Amino acid sequence: MTTHLTHVPAPAGLAASPQYSHVVWGTGRFVAISGQCSFDAEGAVVGAGDPAAQARQVFANLRRCLAAAGAGFGDVVKLTYFVTDVAHLPAVRAARDEAFGAAPLPAASAVQVSALVRPELLIEIEAFALVPDEREADAPA
Repeated sequence: MTTHLTHVPAPAGLAASPQYSHVVWGTGRFVAISGQCSFDAEGAVVGAGDPAAQARQVFANLRRCLAAAGAGFGDVVKLTYFVTDVAHLPAVRAARDEAFGAAPLPAASAVQVSALVRPELLIEIEAFALVPDEREADAPA
């Protein structure tokens, strides 16, 4: 568990959710990850029509983006899910749980949208993270 983040699953007066933390705060370097879709390294869509395959690819892409900033899923403070159908959320949650492992879950929002940038895309996820200042990013500044 990271010590630079504080997770509050249920502030006074709110019911706890097993799906996210209501509040997360911390100290460190702020990292914003643009919305990731299920594109592979060549730009092809992975899992057209398959929300589970797309969700796994999206979290793999998020992992790569976080690593480029010297971060991991344990540093994520907020996820925003954009889905073309809320029925895809169980697949997103399953992929998220696999990616996060034992790390505390971040704050999260889910939004159903009418479309994403390409018609075969079902899911897009953006992330915000806080990385302890002593960690260096792999990518050049």
